[in-house]
Amino acid sequence: MSNYEKIQATDKAYVANTYGRFPVAIKKGKGAVCYDFDGKKYIDFSSGIGVNSLGFCDDGWIKAVTGQLSTLQHISNLYYTSPCAEAAKILCEKTGMKKVFFSNSGAESNEGAIKCARKYSFMNYGEGRNKIITLNNSFHGRTVTTLAATGQDVFHNFFFPFTQGFEFAPANDIDALKIALEDSSVCALMIELIQGEGGVMPLDKAFVKEAEKLCKEKDILLIVDEVQTGIGRTGKLFAFQQYDITPDIVTTAKGIGGGLPLGCVIFGEKTEKVLEAGDHATTFGGNPVATAGAKYILEKMNDDFLAEVESKGNYIKDKLTKMPHVIACDGMGLMIGVRLDNSIKSADVVKKGIDNGVLTLTAKAKLRLLPPLTISYKEINEGLSAIAKTLDEI
Repeated sequence: MSNYEKIQATDKAYVANTYGRFPVAIKKGKGAVCYDFDGKKYIDFSSGIGVNSLGFCDDGWIKAVTGQLSTLQHISNLYYTSPCAEAAKILCEKTGMKKVFFSNSGAESNEGAIKCARKYSFMNYGEGRNKIITLNNSFHGRTVTTLAATGQDVFHNFFFPFTQGFEFAPANDIDALKIALEDSSVCALMIELIQGEGGVMPLDKAFVKEAEKLCKEKDILLIVDEVQTGIGRTGKLFAFQQYDITPDIVTTAKGIGGGLPLGCVIFGEKTEKVLEAGDHATTFGGNPVATAGAKYILEKMNDDFLAEVESKGNYIKDKLTKMPHVIACDGMGLMIGVRLDNSIKSADVVKKGIDNGVLTLTAKAKLRLLPPLTISYKEINEGLSAIAKTLDEI
């Protein structure tokens, strides 16, 4: 029995069957390259679904994390730690936001945002103003509450009853949104600026600006879910900076941890003082090891770094649009959705791509690419060659 077969057998025997795994076991990686237990090489265009923002085993990130690990790995939030405070300071300085709550995942971050929005409204308007509008085709997490906030019917099954207080509006339809926001029980609008799991679908900038205006007029909080779009993924630190808006709450996770579990809720001027001691907490949030890594990642995100992310994204899109079966590319920076013609399925491209040494993702009918932000042009070209070979063979 091979190493892979042993790992697969043990996994099937003892790990809950909640993932449709591909028949590959990854052993090690560096940068945008990883290897399986047979020594086969893969170019990673997935970065652990947008998590490995600096790729595999970045030297500086390892130094930051292991240095902290050998100093203090954890202490409760009853005490102060330097990495937590410093990472929060950088986030606020780079965004113009005011305060940060550290969590462990994107869903947890969205839960915190929902709690904050409802408390803000209760404090200012009393009981009953607690409804949150989200968009059709959105995805906000897999907890019972964030599933309720997710605007895709495919997720609304089995786990009834869901948390109440969510309604959906169509994306990019400002007239429909106006009607939804006329409801006096609405306290917040929660949106992804690029719907990731929904198919890498960017919202129209005119729609987003008008939505921001409507929210300000009605004192409805604007929550932007940047779990996938945040931390440099789109060529700005956050996608809301691409849209020139000022959210009241921003959530993020994935890339901020660089491979460690970390998320956060970032509060603006309206919301910075809403949650008080005892309102919200988590044992592991702001863990000094995870936030030491986050601090290093955030310090890397200067203007030159982010401009390079945008350039790499444009380069990849240009090459992809010349490949067979590719109709067009959507997205921003290194968050790319590849529209394919009807003769092939994105899932088949992912499976065949693994055979050809490239790791990619799907987003509904699209092929989704989320390479490490540090990927080199040599690695880009090698991965694109594998995708082109795959598209030729299907």
